[in-house]
Amino acid sequence: MGARYDLPEADAFTRTYWDAAARGVLLLRHCGTCDRVHHYPREFCPRCWSEDVSWSPATGRATLHTWSVVHRNDLPPFKDRTPYVAAVVDLAEGPRMMTEIVDCAHEDLRAGLELEAVFLGGVPRFRPRRGQGRGGGGRRLCL
Repeated sequence: MGARYDLPEADAFTRTYWDAAARGVLLLRHCGTCDRVHHYPREFCPRCWSEDVSWSPATGRATLHTWSVVHRNDLPPFKDRTPYVAAVVDLAEGPRMMTEIVDCAHEDLRAGLELEAVFLGGVPRFRPRRGQGRGGGGRRLCL
């Protein structure tokens, strides 16, 4: 089997993040100097440059900011997964995160859609939050 482009390569710094994701917990970095959170994980705050940062659990809630339905991707194993939804979400804590949207029909995607984190194979993805009811015309909003 060739290289896999969908699996994280944890290093000494990001291992904490990926170990938490494997347990179903999304972690963010919190700055003790400016009291802001950021994502992707870095060893310093991208706002004030402080190195006083620590891991902080996120709620796992987000809203859909933008997305693209990918119909072609020749990298393994994505070729067998098309079409899939690549997205940017606004985490409840403030940062934006690149991810994949799952368990939602493509025609039901909309900016502002409320999402929750799910962890498939130890990788955070997002799906519509439970209990969002039905979309227009009485049909179910998402799968």
